Parts: sequence; C-alpha cells; structure tokens
Amino acid sequence: MKNKNKIPAKRTLRNDLLLIGGFLLLAAAGILYLFCFRPAGNTVQITIDGKPYKTFALENEITEEIRTGESDCNTLIIRDGKAFMDFATCPDGICVDHPPIFREGESIVCLPNRVVVTVVTQEDDAPDIVI
Repeated sequence: MKNKNKIPAKRTLRNDLLLIGGFLLLAAAGILYLFCFRPAGNTVQITIDGKPYKTFALENEITEEIRTGESDCNTLIIRDGKAFMDFATCPDGICVDHPPIFREGESIVCLPNRVVVTVVTQEDDAPDIVI
C-alpha cells in the first residue's frame, strides 16, 4: 500500500525556500528600522557606576571631562547633534573607537571607568495646549 500523504520533494523545497525568504525579508525590515527610521534623541545622559551624573542637550556644543577616580578620566564631546568619546584613560579604548551616537537608545560604555553615555528623549514639562 502506498502512502498517499507523502509530499513531493520539489514542493517541500519550494516551501522551505519561501519560509527562508520570509524570514530574510523580516530581518531586513528590522535592520532597516534600527538604522534608518529610529528617531533621534535630544538628550545625552551620563551615568557613573549606575548613578546619574549629568545630562546635556544634543543641540549644544559641549566638551565634558568625566572623572571617576584619581587617574580615571573620559572626555565626552557633543558636536553637530552627535556625542562621542574623545579620550579615555582605560587600557583598551573601545569607548573612544565607538562611532558617534545620536539615535534614541544608543550608548557608549567604558567598563573600566564605569561610565555609560546614553541618548534619551526628554519630553518638555510644558503642556501642549492650554484652554
């Protein structure tokens, strides 16, 4: 007796390719959103050892020296709406090599100096409309 429920190999291959293509399309849409459509933030928040340190608007031109110890120091520069780490006393310098950040949720982390710089969006406290 033959098995009537067996699916031909060509049909299975086509279905597998359609499924893989669907996943690739979904992944491409996610990557496109992350790099192109994510909104830009308006504020940079600095934390040291998990505690808030300072907050700066991205629209300002600022050079901030962040000291976390006697010899531990980072220099954060905000220019042209982007923030980047210009100098760090940490041994690896990964935070200095990080590209500038400006989109909401992006961050620069310096683990040896315990410094985290994150882009956030802060809403104005003023009401939108007054009646």
